[in-house]
Amino acid sequence: MTQKADTNFKREAKRGSHDFKLACQVLDAGKICHVGFTIDDQPYVVPMAYARQGNQLLIHGSVASRLVNSLASGLRCCVTVTHFDGLVYARSTFNSSMNYRSTMVFGTARLIDDPDEKRKSIQALVDHLMPGRRADLRKSTIKELNATSLLSLPIETFSTKCRTGPPSDSKSDMDAPVWAGVVPFELTAGEPVDSPDLLPGTVRPDYL
Repeated sequence: MTQKADTNFKREAKRGSHDFKLACQVLDAGKICHVGFTIDDQPYVVPMAYARQGNQLLIHGSVASRLVNSLASGLRCCVTVTHFDGLVYARSTFNSSMNYRSTMVFGTARLIDDPDEKRKSIQALVDHLMPGRRADLRKSTIKELNATSLLSLPIETFSTKCRTGPPSDSKSDMDAPVWAGVVPFELTAGEPVDSPDLLPGTVRPDYL
């Protein structure tokens, strides 16, 4: 895919990639993105729920959202998704680091206003955020659909950066009697908490 100058890697270029499959892997592993944009010279960064549908990034918001309305008008944006995978303990402060995966997507989003496309896109969002849940839910009403906004951002101009592995210590530090290594971090689901107003006999679904 053709990449623009704003996706060039200035530092640690060996960690960078413009591979579409790798970008999709990073995007598919997350549920929250951060959307950056500028209005009247004031930058904003807003956390949003999202999903990937093919080569499109779906961003969910309210019809009253300034972000949604601004982006729907053609304002360019940058969407980032980052996963923190570990603290890298080197033998010096300078060489200490983090293991991570991060993708940035640049472009202009469009508002999804076709009812059929909107319903299918919301289904894709639910399937990404809560796999298996959609079969248990009632159909969205027209009023609910009208109160929900979805933006579609093409995954065309993007960049991905990842760091993995142990510390990269300086040769002069290798004899220091200091522990070095990686402390992994993982995001895991906890035990489900029942709503206090569940009907008697309601069981937890297996997909939880």
